[in-house]
Parts: sequence; C-alpha cells; structure tokens
Amino acid sequence: MKHELSLLDGTMLVSGSMIGSGIFIVSADITRNVGSAGWLIAIWIITGFMTLTAALSYGELSGMFPKAGGQYVYLKEAYNKLIAFLYGWSFFAVIQTGTIAAVGVAFSKFTAYLIPAFSEDNILWKLQTGTTPAGDPKFFTISAAQVVSIILIIILTYVNTRGVKGGKLIQTIFTLTKLISLFGLIAFGLLAFKGDIWHANWTNAWDLHNLNKDGSITTLTTGTALGAIAAAMVGSIFSSDAWNSVTFVAGEMKNPKRDVALSMMWGTIIVTFIYVMANVVYTGVLSLHEITVADKDRVAVAASHVIFGNIGTYVIAVMIMVSTFGCNNGLILSGARVYYTMAKDGLFFKQTGNLNKFGVPQFGLWIQCVVASLLCLSGRYGDLLDMISFVVVVFYVLTILGIFILRAKLPNAERPYKAIGYPILPALYIIMGIAFCILLFTYKRDFALYGLVIVLIGIPLYYISQRNVKNEDEKVTVS
Repeated sequence: MKHELSLLDGTMLVSGSMIGSGIFIVSADITRNVGSAGWLIAIWIITGFMTLTAALSYGELSGMFPKAGGQYVYLKEAYNKLIAFLYGWSFFAVIQTGTIAAVGVAFSKFTAYLIPAFSEDNILWKLQTGTTPAGDPKFFTISAAQVVSIILIIILTYVNTRGVKGGKLIQTIFTLTKLISLFGLIAFGLLAFKGDIWHANWTNAWDLHNLNKDGSITTLTTGTALGAIAAAMVGSIFSSDAWNSVTFVAGEMKNPKRDVALSMMWGTIIVTFIYVMANVVYTGVLSLHEITVADKDRVAVAASHVIFGNIGTYVIAVMIMVSTFGCNNGLILSGARVYYTMAKDGLFFKQTGNLNKFGVPQFGLWIQCVVASLLCLSGRYGDLLDMISFVVVVFYVLTILGIFILRAKLPNAERPYKAIGYPILPALYIIMGIAFCILLFTYKRDFALYGLVIVLIGIPLYYISQRNVKNEDEKVTVS
C-alpha cells in the first residue's frame, strides 16, 4: 500500500466519516425520549465523552499495530482470530455497509428538495409480495431515492478503486466544506436566538420524561428513565460512529505511529464541539415541541427556516448533500481495508487480499458496494441502524478491554503512544459501554437481539473459512 495520507488527511477522514446526516435528524428522537433541553445536550456530551475516551484509548493500539485493518487487527492481537473475524463479519454484514446504505439514502432524500423527481415518494417499480393480516396488499418497492443512493455508492466506489489520492482529495474538500458550513449554521443560529424560547426550554431543564408528539408527557420511573437515556443515545452514538475509520487505513498513513492517534483525537474533538453547539442552537430557536414534531424528524430544516427564512430548506438540503457525500466517501474508502486484512489471514474472499495497480483493494471495494446497494433496496436500513449501535459498542468495549490484556501479554512491546488516563479512562468507557448495552438489551431488546444474531452467524462462517484454509494448506503440502 502507498503511504500517501497525512495528519490533515487522517483528521478529515475521521471528522468527515463521523458527520453524515445524523446531527440534522436524530435530535428529534432524542428529545422525545428525554423530554428536556438539559438532557438533550447531556446525551450529546456523554456520547462525545465516550467517543473521545475511546479514541484516546485506541491511540495506544494504533501505535502498536500501525497497519491496515485497524480494529480487526487489535482484536486479533488481544484475543484470537475468531473474535476478530466476528467483528470483521459484523462490519461487512451490517456496521459499515448498513451505514453506507443509510447515508446514501439520506443524500437522495435531501437531494429531492432540489430535484423532486429523486424523492422517496417517487416509486419507480413495485411488486406485490403478499398480504397483511388485515388483507391489505404488501409490496416490495424501489424508489428514485434508492436508485440515486446506489448510483452515488457506485460512483464513489469507482473513484476509490483508482487509488487513494482521488479518495483523499474528495474527502478533504467535502469535509472542509461541511465543517465551514456547520460552523456557519451555528454562528447564524446563535445570532437568531429567541430569548423566550431559550428561557422556556431551559426552565426545568433536567426534568427527565418522555415528550410525545401530541405534546403530552409520560412520567418515567427510575428504571424506565435509564432505558430512555439508552434509547436516546442510539441516535447520538450512530451519529458519532466511524471515528475509528482512520485506523483501517493506517497502512497508507505517512507516519501511522503518530498520526493515526492524533487524527482520532482532533477529529472527535472537532465533531463533538459541532454536535453540542448545533443542539444548543436547536434549543435556542425551536421549542421542545417543535423539535419533537419536526417533519420526518428533520430538526435542522425546521431550525434553518427560523434562521434563514424560506431559503433555509435549500441551505440545509445542500449542506446535507455535501455532508453525506463526503461521509460516504470516507466510509467506502476505509471499509475495504478491513476485508483486505481479513483476506490476508484467510478469513475472507481470497481475491480481496489483492491490490490493484493503484495499490488499493479493488475487489473488497466492489463487494462492499454490492452489499451496501442491496441494503439500500431492502428498505430496512432504518432497522439496521438500530442494531448497529448495540453491535458497535460491544466491539468497542472488547477492543478497549484489549488494552489491559495487551499490557499484560506484551509488557515490553513498543508503545509510541500510551492511552491517556490509563487505566481510569479506558475502564470508565468499558463500564459506560457495558451499561449502555445492558440497558439497550433491556429496553430495545428486539433490535439488540437482531444485532447479536448477526454477530453469532459469524461463528459457523469462521469455522467454514478455517476448514477451507486447512484444505488449501493440505493441497499445497501434497503438491
């Protein structure tokens, strides 16, 4: 692989992959779950703290193993190939590909503000697949938004097969554009603050309850309050995910032992600040009720109407198009490096372990493109995202626990960078992560179970892959 990525490229990859469409949308659901301005901001701060803590902890691992594959490699070194494979399988089946699909569809939906023909309501094809229990017909449909999202994924995949230079150029340009745009939105939003709305939102700011769309309030017990916090964090954790994307391309960094850790640190700090301030703006221009009932949860669109007037819809539409375009480029660029490293270990399609003449895993990029495109067509990407948060945090916890294991297993290994706040901060993340997963499993069990099933499906696949590797080795020996 060619070492062509600098610290700036790494930071842009981290922040660009993190910021997709979530910050423009998920605050509506968070507000419905926690019901107050104080807890809305607190959810984003807690998530930002967890993300930054994890990023600072991963810095130690990235310095020890500065190679392509990132988290997959860390899990293999700390545990074994089975645990690493389960992560890689989940990454391929739902984490990365599901996120690419969701971000692609978000791009299409907001493009429809400018070009209505691209709307998700514009059904291009439908096929009856059965009937509901009530006797109504059920259809499999393909909308214009889904087709546009697939075209976007194919274009970005093709660009990234032509070498890392094209991908990093797109990433840097689009990430800088979206960062400047978001800072501009925040600045204009602060100028448009409405004193009466701010005061009303921050009165009883820490009164935790469910705020329903009809304006009614559901009182929470201690147990259900914890469940509400966990449910609220699903959106913020998804919006903050992909901070570790730079670890997957460590093999292409110019100075991976130093710059991977710094890229994660600066990228997560920038994004956390933007996320918190964007939500401060939301609570300064919209009432909590307006946030909860925003059309299709598009809080940023509602806020932009207040800040910019009627043109606000188009301002946000362009911002989200830029944001999701750059986000998907980063996800596509980084994801294939995991499959490449798995193939080198005999745990993925053999052809994925080959680089093309431009020094990139072309086959891995294209199979990732196919799976993400199928998920776009499934129409189930919303459900997939609910599963992602549970699965992602489980593997984050395991990886950070791996720091403690590797300190005992390899006490004399070179560590150019050591986890800041060790052992307190990594231990704190593990405790918070486990608590989040337990609460999510308790209060959103269906989604957590689906995510767990996807992970467990990887166990027989692992042993099948190992049997195939063994058979190939035996053939080589006989020859």
